[in-house]
Amino acid sequence: QVQLVESGGGLVQPGGSLTLSCTASRNIFSSYTMGWYRQAPGKQREWVATLSRDELENYKEVPTGRFTISRDIFKRTVYLQIHNLNAEDTAVYYCNAQGVRTDDVYWGQGTQVIVSS
Repeated sequence: QVQLVESGGGLVQPGGSLTLSCTASRNIFSSYTMGWYRQAPGKQREWVATLSRDELENYKEVPTGRFTISRDIFKRTVYLQIHNLNAEDTAVYYCNAQGVRTDDVYWGQGTQVIVSS
């Protein structure tokens, strides 16, 4: 079992930046692909970004520099930096871990991001 705990959400003004964190209960980066998803009000959960065990980054949004996924192995933490936030970024952001060689999938409880002036 793996527990994922997100943090870093909150109220942000349009144009601002935010860094979300996801800390795993144990070091899983060598055997899991880590990802961030989000669910806006009234919408389905959607993929935002993933980071492979080899640190290959993938983003749903065409690379504009708005999103950056990264990790700190020693802190067992994955980050999602979001720049130039707009109202459409308002959502609950979830951390996800998917086993590379297993079917294991874990989710965090989510952290709310609200973009509003």
